[in-house]
Amino acid sequence: MTRGLHPQDKVDDYTAKGWWADETVDQLFRQQVATRGGDLAVVDPANRPALLGTEPRRLTWAELDGETTHLASRLLELGLRRGDVLGVQVPNTVELVEVYLAAWTVGVIVSPLPMQYREGEIVGMANQAEFAAFLSVPHFGGRSPVAEVAAVRAELPSVRAVIAYAPDAEVVGGLPADVLHVAPRAATDDEAEAVQVHVALDPNDPNDCLTICWTSGTESEPKGVPRCHYDWLAISWATVDAPSVVPEDVLLNPFPMVNMAGINGMFLPWLRVGCVLVQHHPFDLPTFLGQIATERVTYTVAPPALLWMLLHDDELLASVDLSSLTRIGSGSVPLQPVMVRGWQERFGIGVINFFGSNEGIGLLSSPDDFPDPDDRAQYFPRYGAEGITWSSRVAEWVGVKLVDVTTGAEITEPGVSGELRISGPTVFAGYLNGDRRPTPFDDEGYLRTGDLFEIAGDRGQFLHYLDRAKDLVIRGGMNIAPAELEGLIADHPDVVDVAVIGDPDELLGERVAAVVTLTPGAELTLDELVTFLKGKRIASYKLPERLDVRGELPRNPVGKILKRELRATSTQGVTA
Repeated sequence: MTRGLHPQDKVDDYTAKGWWADETVDQLFRQQVATRGGDLAVVDPANRPALLGTEPRRLTWAELDGETTHLASRLLELGLRRGDVLGVQVPNTVELVEVYLAAWTVGVIVSPLPMQYREGEIVGMANQAEFAAFLSVPHFGGRSPVAEVAAVRAELPSVRAVIAYAPDAEVVGGLPADVLHVAPRAATDDEAEAVQVHVALDPNDPNDCLTICWTSGTESEPKGVPRCHYDWLAISWATVDAPSVVPEDVLLNPFPMVNMAGINGMFLPWLRVGCVLVQHHPFDLPTFLGQIATERVTYTVAPPALLWMLLHDDELLASVDLSSLTRIGSGSVPLQPVMVRGWQERFGIGVINFFGSNEGIGLLSSPDDFPDPDDRAQYFPRYGAEGITWSSRVAEWVGVKLVDVTTGAEITEPGVSGELRISGPTVFAGYLNGDRRPTPFDDEGYLRTGDLFEIAGDRGQFLHYLDRAKDLVIRGGMNIAPAELEGLIADHPDVVDVAVIGDPDELLGERVAAVVTLTPGAELTLDELVTFLKGKRIASYKLPERLDVRGELPRNPVGKILKRELRATSTQGVTA
C-alpha cells in the first residue's frame, strides 16, 4: 500500500487547526516505556490456562517493550517492510498487544481478524488486502487457526509466511511444516539495535496506514477500512475524554481488538495515558467479575443486556466486589434509561453511551455532558448545535448533519428522520480498493454513515438514534451482512427465496434468523441448514438460530423484500 492515506491539502489544513498532531502510535508507546518502564502495563486474561493452555502473564512497560522489539526484529528478518499487510488472528492476550506494537514499529500494516473467522472469511479478506503474512495461535477453542490457514495457502498467493506467535508451552503436538513458530521473549542487544537502526532510517509518518479493519456493510463482500495514525489518534481523544481516562486507571477490555470498539474503546486510551490494560477473552461472566475484583478495575465496557441482568441479580451482585469500578461504557444497541439510572443511583457508576464505527463515527454521551441518566441512555451529543459546548475536544473538530434519505435536503428541525453524515479528522480516507466501489462520501466530503437519527432536546442539542439504514444483523457486537449469508443459503438446492433478519435477544442484541421459501414438496430443518452452511467454512456466529419456512416473502411494488414486515411478524418457526 502506498504511503499517505489522506491528501496533503487535508493534512496541512487539519494540522494547522490542531486536529492532527505530528505523532505516531509507536512514538506514544516509546514515550510510555521511557516514562513508566517499571510500572505494570498489561495483564493477560485470567482464564488463559483454559483458553490457551499456559499461565497468565503480567508485563511492565519495559518488559512489554523488550518482547515487542524481539518480535519486530523477527518481522524484519522475514522480509516484512513498510506497507506490507500482516493478517492477525489472536485472542485478547498480552501477545496481541505485542503483535500490534511490533508491526507498527516497523511500518507493517495490521489487518485484525476475529477469532471466529474461518478459512471462508480469511481467504477473501487476505486476497483483497494482499496479506504478505498471516499470524495466529497454534490452538484455540479446539481448533488450530494457524494450521487452518496454512492448509489453504494455495488460495493465498500473496502470503509469504504463516506465523504461530505463542510461548513454547502452547505449541503442543507440533505445527505444520510450513508454519514458523516465534515465541515471546526479550530482545537481544543486537535485535534492539537492528530495530533502532531500521526505525531511524525509515521512520513512520502519521499519514501511514496503521490498520485495515473489516466491516460487513450491506454487500456480500466485506469492505476493508484502512486507517492511519492521524485519524486513529484523533478519534482516540473521544474515548479518552468521555470516560476521563487517567494514568491511575485500570481498564478491563472484553471487546475483541479487531475494530473500533476494542482498538479505540480500550487499546488507544490505554496507550495514550499510560494506565493498565487487563485483557479478557472470550466473554465469561464469572471471569469478568473476578477480574474486576482482583485487578481493582476502574473502567470497563459491557453489553447493555449484561448490565441490565446484573442490576436485577441481587444475589450475584452481593457475591462480587465492584467497589473499584467508577464508570462503564456500553452501546451497540439503544440503552434502557432505567438501566443507566439504576447503575448511577444504586452504585454511583456512570454508564457512558457509545456509538461508533470503523469508518470514524465517535459519538459518546458522558456523565459530564448528560448528568440525567435518562438523557444519556437515549441521546448523543449533536456536535455544532448552536450555543452548546461539550466536554470532549472532538466536539470542536467533527462536522455533523442529518440528510433526508429521499430528497437529500439537510434536516435542521427536531423529530425528522435523516441519515447521519460526519466530517473531520476522525473520519477514514476511504475503503480499500475504493476505485472499485461507490464513494462513501457526499459532494461536501461528509461520510454517509447509513445510520438514521433525528434531532432532539429542548435546544436541538441532541441526536436520537432511530435505526440502521444499513441492513445489518449485530449479534454480540459482531456485524453480520445478511447479503453474504443470503447468498450462501440460496446455494441450498431446496431454497427458492431467502431473507436473513435479526431476532431481538436480551443478551446478544440479535440472533440470526433465516426466512425461506422452498421448492415444491421440499422440507428443510434448522439442523440441516446449519450443517449445509458449516460446509461453507464460515464463522459460527453467522449460523442461523431460527428457521422460518414460508410460502412466499413479502415484497414492495419494485420487488424488494420487506424485511421490516418480516421482523414484525416472524414470531413462529423452527428454533435451535
